[in-house]
Amino acid sequence: MSLRHKDYPDSSFEDSNERFGLINEVQVDFAGRARVQKGTSWYGAVFIVVNAALGAGLLEFPYAYDGAGGVLVAVIVQAVLMVFIIGALLLLTYCSDVKQSATYQDVIHALCGKNAQRACSVCVSVYCFGTCITFFIIIGDQWDRFLTYAHGPDFCHYWYMNRTFTIIVTSTVLVLPLCFPKRIDFLKYASALGVLGVVYVVFLVSIKYFVGPVNPGPIRTSPRSWTDVFIVVPTICFGYQCHVSVIPVYSCLEKRTVKEFTKTISVAMAICIMAYTFTAIFGYWTFGSKVSQDVLVSYKPDPEVLVAIIMIAAKIYTTYPILLFCGRAAAESLWIDLRKLPPETIASQERTRRIVQTLIWFVTSLALAVIIPNIADVISLLGGMAAVFILVFPGMCLLKVAQEVSTSDGSRHKYRLFLATSILFIVLGMFILGVVTTQAIMHDINSGTTTPSKPKNICN
Repeated sequence: MSLRHKDYPDSSFEDSNERFGLINEVQVDFAGRARVQKGTSWYGAVFIVVNAALGAGLLEFPYAYDGAGGVLVAVIVQAVLMVFIIGALLLLTYCSDVKQSATYQDVIHALCGKNAQRACSVCVSVYCFGTCITFFIIIGDQWDRFLTYAHGPDFCHYWYMNRTFTIIVTSTVLVLPLCFPKRIDFLKYASALGVLGVVYVVFLVSIKYFVGPVNPGPIRTSPRSWTDVFIVVPTICFGYQCHVSVIPVYSCLEKRTVKEFTKTISVAMAICIMAYTFTAIFGYWTFGSKVSQDVLVSYKPDPEVLVAIIMIAAKIYTTYPILLFCGRAAAESLWIDLRKLPPETIASQERTRRIVQTLIWFVTSLALAVIIPNIADVISLLGGMAAVFILVFPGMCLLKVAQEVSTSDGSRHKYRLFLATSILFIVLGMFILGVVTTQAIMHDINSGTTTPSKPKNICN
């Protein structure tokens, strides 16, 4: 069933010049009519959603399981959060369908108003930009490890193997061309390669556990304190955060209905759950408390592990364009809002703006990753910000839906259910944001520095 404007109150296309479609060829004209062109299938969309959700955070899950108090505690926390994560995905899809929105921030605008959209656009831009910087840093880390094993610890003394050179050249050649397309479903082919890389890592970690040798450190079965439970939360939120990406993907769907996209979400989340859980459990059981923050570092550098390192780098190459795409759309909405551009200008200058914004975003994030590589501790804050996209903003949307339901059909039971759920989403999201931020600050204070303890440059 597809819900359209006639099925829902207050769904007019007001401020259409500010909500002009930035995402796809399924554009909304200025009279409010949709011009639908053929999009991607629901199973093709699975690769994009999985690639957006599954990232290098996969390698941190075993370490996070240890910090949370072991497998049982971490799995329970993950299961509870998955209820909210999947619920928020379905809610955002429903709201996007009702309001005919093409981006995450457009949904917020349609339901919560202009000021909420501006705040959302700022958050999306900051989050995506910060994540893009970390992607380049991870690419550099993977190449450093590969070259250390393949050539030796003095690899960086050769200019063509230097970290700066490998990041800039490989990213410019492999990432930048994927960042210019107007439609996000263009990335479904590259995303299939990224998903394949993740599958390889999951199988590698699982097989290494069963074929051994296994000599783990202490295996924890409970947290040291109740606050340790929340150590795994930012990793889970950061790992499963694909909410900013799903609405652009949904807007490119060939059969654009909530029921059709529910199949995409179900399959994608099933793949993500299996990948994260298997990697976390078998990686933790293999090394115990001796597991590194990057589980691949814990293994001896045999050929299988070297392939995994390259596969993770390839995964990041295909994920970066998705985050740039969403961040670019958020920055675009802010630019249009600040400049008060008329619809005609928005349409005529779209290509130029897209190219300029992409180049600025790419060059800036690449430069920061090269110049300031040691920002790993700051990245923990992104997990808290991910909770805002997963819980707080969807909760605000559901709160608005509850208000509209109460005025449209007078159903008190539905209104109370929506109201209670929306409050739960918002309160839990703000609580996680506060706890994660506090933990990150306390970690910096206790360590006596704001730089990560693990050195980034492993070349001698």
